Amino acid sequence: MADETHRLVILGSGPAGLTAALYSARANLAPLLIEGAEPGGQLTITTEVENYPGFEHGIQGPELMNVFRLQAERFGTKFVVGEVTAVDLRKRPFELAAGKKTIGADALIIATGASAKLMGIDSEKRLMGYGVSACATCDGAFFKNKEAVVVGGGDTAMEEAAFLTRFCTKVTIVHRRNALRASKIMQDRVAGNPKIAFIWDSVVEEIFGEQKTGVSGVRLKNLKTGAASDFRTDAVFVAIGHQPNTRIFEGQLEMDELGYLKVRPGSTYTKVEGVFAAGDVADKVYRQAVTAAGTGCMAAIDAERWLEAHGTH
Repeated sequence: MADETHRLVILGSGPAGLTAALYSARANLAPLLIEGAEPGGQLTITTEVENYPGFEHGIQGPELMNVFRLQAERFGTKFVVGEVTAVDLRKRPFELAAGKKTIGADALIIATGASAKLMGIDSEKRLMGYGVSACATCDGAFFKNKEAVVVGGGDTAMEEAAFLTRFCTKVTIVHRRNALRASKIMQDRVAGNPKIAFIWDSVVEEIFGEQKTGVSGVRLKNLKTGAASDFRTDAVFVAIGHQPNTRIFEGQLEMDELGYLKVRPGSTYTKVEGVFAAGDVADKVYRQAVTAAGTGCMAAIDAERWLEAHGTH
């Protein structure tokens, strides 16, 4: 038996989860939002956000998420710090294990997001948001007339590199093998670009720089020869893919081969009635704060209508 039951539970506190909370709280659904492992989502590791509408002069990522949170709180969203470790979507109400509690939910919005896969070196963590980024669309404009390194060899890395050539004077792709994994069309797109160069069979071992002054270069290791070399750059974009945070839903919800939740086209409905998915957990294409917020709004409206239709409004 659940320790407590709510009409609507929202998992995740990024733009999708907090927008869903705002809309559903204003609809008098009294949502419970469980914040997750990274309160505020990916924007909390971003410094300046210049592309969120309504902030003419930009805003710091953590500050933007705090504004979202306060707005959702104002209309009665209840927040729980912590992470859901298990779910049972076969039961009605659904059951969620969060810490020592079991929480019941008549309807569930999943906005657990995705995490950028990172290289796992200390300097990457220290300089994230200070010249190191996992999103060229978000941060490319900060490096106008500068040089950048892109780490990766798949479609994401090629897309990031091509996008960065709009701003940067030179983009160097560092790849651990001597051939790309990217699709032929993406390989062709970068192969003919005079601003793009390649360093093969190599990995980034260290990123040089300080938070005050930004990135100044990288130390590369050639995996075939073992030789180390230093390479000057103003930015490092890590593009080795994203991992949707969906492991606890395996076997209960439909996913694609990468683990992104599948939703009914034009909606946020999953295959389980009363379960909705919003934001990067279901979006591998756009992955922007504004699109996540948009699907958070959709999920709240879908959940409200579903609850009303099923007599639990």
